[in-house]
Amino acid sequence: MHIVFGGAFNGKRQYVREQLKDQHVDWTEGQLPDKKDAEAFIVIAGLEHWVRQQLEKGFSEQQLMEQVKSSLSQGQAQQTWVLTDLNRGIVPTERIEREMRDVLGRLYQFLFAEAKDITRIWYGIPQKIK
Repeated sequence: MHIVFGGAFNGKRQYVREQLKDQHVDWTEGQLPDKKDAEAFIVIAGLEHWVRQQLEKGFSEQQLMEQVKSSLSQGQAQQTWVLTDLNRGIVPTERIEREMRDVLGRLYQFLFAEAKDITRIWYGIPQKIK
């Protein structure tokens, strides 16, 4: 698994598209993939939107973690996760925003520990972390 992360509008998606331009890619935005194509590269982006939707529906952090773990264990396709760093700056005043930020932080810790490769994108410049 490869993680590409950075701040909002820093060029993460463009970087991934360039890296996978000659590959068959199954791109999932704002949700976890529901099917696995062993021939395709799977890109999961917009996890923060999915987490917020699930929290608003009443799902617990543990349930979200289990769903993410399930997405990692299914199929043999290579996965790239495009993650937006939301854990810097001002702590949100809205309860759901704070909860989403906290849950994302713990999900990201898990995903980063599982990842084989990690690339940070800083205003379009990639930096290999792992």
